[in-house]
Parts: sequence; C-alpha cells; structure tokens
Amino acid sequence: MTLPADHPLLDGRTTHSAVVRAFSADRPDTPPVWFMRQAGRSLPEYRAAREGVGMLESCLLPELASEITLQPVRRHRVDAGIFFSDIVVPLRLAGVDVDIAPGVGPVLGAPVRTAADVDRLAASGPLTAETLAPITRAVGLTVAQLGSTPLLGFAGAPFTLAAYLVEGRPSRDHLAARTLMHADPGAWRALTEWAADLTGSFLRAQVLAGASAVQLFDSWAGSLSRTDYVTHCAPSSARALSHVADLGVKVVHFGTGTEHLLTALRDVGADVVGVDYRTPLDEANRLLGGRTPLQGNIDPALLAAPWPVLEAHVRDVVRRGADAPGHVVNLGHGVPPTTDPDVLTRVVELVHTLGS
Repeated sequence: MTLPADHPLLDGRTTHSAVVRAFSADRPDTPPVWFMRQAGRSLPEYRAAREGVGMLESCLLPELASEITLQPVRRHRVDAGIFFSDIVVPLRLAGVDVDIAPGVGPVLGAPVRTAADVDRLAASGPLTAETLAPITRAVGLTVAQLGSTPLLGFAGAPFTLAAYLVEGRPSRDHLAARTLMHADPGAWRALTEWAADLTGSFLRAQVLAGASAVQLFDSWAGSLSRTDYVTHCAPSSARALSHVADLGVKVVHFGTGTEHLLTALRDVGADVVGVDYRTPLDEANRLLGGRTPLQGNIDPALLAAPWPVLEAHVRDVVRRGADAPGHVVNLGHGVPPTTDPDVLTRVVELVHTLGS
C-alpha cells in the first residue's frame, strides 16, 4: 500500500523538512530539534486546555489532542510536532480497564498474569477504523495546521505495554513481567504479539492520517539484559513496525538505559535510534557503526541549570552528534513538568544557530 495522494510526504509539504532529511541520513544547514514530552505540563496553555479533563480522555478528544500537539510548535518553533497521546491509549481503545492515576501513572483494573488472562485479551480482536477514529481525526486536524512542519506519530513498544499489563501499574524492576517471560514463554509471546499488533495498528492509523515519521518508545527496555531483549522482546517490536513498513516512513526507536541495546533497537526495523542522556552521541555513533542517524540527547536535568551550563551542554551534544549520518537534537528523555518554557524556546533558538 502507498500513502494517500494528499499525504504531506507525497504532496511536498514535509518531504524536504529538516527532520525528515535528518532521519534520512541527510544534513540540513542547521540541526533540527524537537523535544519528547514537549506538549505537556511545562506549558501553561496545556494546563489551561486540560483543566477538568482526564489524561486519557484528553488524548481521545480530537480537537483537544490536536490543540495540545500544536501548542509547543507555536511557542517554541520546534521542527516537528509529536502527536499528543499516551503509551496506554491503544489499551483503552482495545477495551482494557486502564486509567492514569495522578502522581502514579497507568493503573490496570486487573493485571494480566496467566495464559487465560492473555486469551481473554486476545479475544478483543484488532483495533478497527471505528475505534481508531478519534486518533485519525486528531492527526488530520493537526496536519492541516502544521503546514511544512512534520507530525511524528507515537506509540509504546510491545514490551513496555506488556510490562504495564503484567505489573498492573508502574514498576521499577518489572519482576512480574520478567517472571512471566521465562516461566511461561508461550503466554508471554502471545501477550507481546497481541500488544505488537495493537501498537502497529495505532502507528499505521497515524501515518495514513498524515504523520510523516513515527517514534516507537520503549520506556522499560533498559531493565532487560541484551539476551532477554533480543530473545523475548525484539520479535514483537519488529512485528509492530512491520505494520508501517510498506508505507515508507522513517521510524525512530527510543528507550531509556539502553546503551547495551542500541544495535538491537535499530535491528528490529528502525531507521533512527534515540539515545538517552547516559550515552554520549559520539559513543552511540561508534556502537552503531557510524551508519545510523541519531536523535538526542540533552540531559533534561540541565534544563534547570544556569544558562551558561545548559548552553555549553547543548553545544557539546551537537558537536558529538556531528559524525553521525544524521542528527535530530532532542532530550535524552522527556521534558520535566517543572521546566521553564522560555528555556526550551531558548534552546531551540540556540540549536538553530549551530550550522553543520
């Protein structure tokens, strides 16, 4: 299948945008930049827009999700919008009893711990065009206003979705998920394959509605050994990305604490590897053999540091990323909610002065 004729990558709106070029191993005159979690609690306009609306509900109201996606593009002049969503939105669309508890994170009505639990999930079937309608409408509304600025689609990787399902809530060590992975490999495989198809359908809907690239976010992959990731998780991530492989969009794959997994993150089908703040970009480029575009990796903690400290760090990040085939400047994780928005705007302005 090809993209619709009016897709921004086909009608010329985003084809030559700085982000798409960098994802394609090209070097625009200035480095492109956007921020993970750029749409969120750091913006007063976000807090005003979401007043009285739950997190998951805000993701499923197309006009509101579109407005929130556009807010940081207007304010910061970043080079891409990232679709406003949450990792567990596809679970909600599939009928899973999940909500986001303030100060806690995703909480499941009941964890998925047995093969029978997995079978009940699988019985819900795939996401349909009808259930995905709020997503496709929100993307369409957003793309219509972004013009030449690309929209990036977003979804959580199957392991991270499975970890939430098994743990039932956020976890630091994911013991229950890792136990199921080894104690019942068949149930684990069925669970991650179901999650992969959920994620893949979610990404595909965003691309067909106008997203110019996608990011697969594996929040918890860094908790795994390389062997466990490659054996028990990489196949499902590859399966998820296979849903958009025929559409020709670039794929970014990001996880935290994943220096030992960088090549594995790429090899599931990613074009670009996001690097967290723990690994210098020149070292990441070396580990990846100098042939993979990179995204990252300003330390979010330094957004609260004095400007001279932050400026020196941003310049160092751009310098270290210069040897990679392409580089999109970003954070090495998301924007902290206490960040001064003016600092982000200033970082964008600085990056746009740093020619390659």
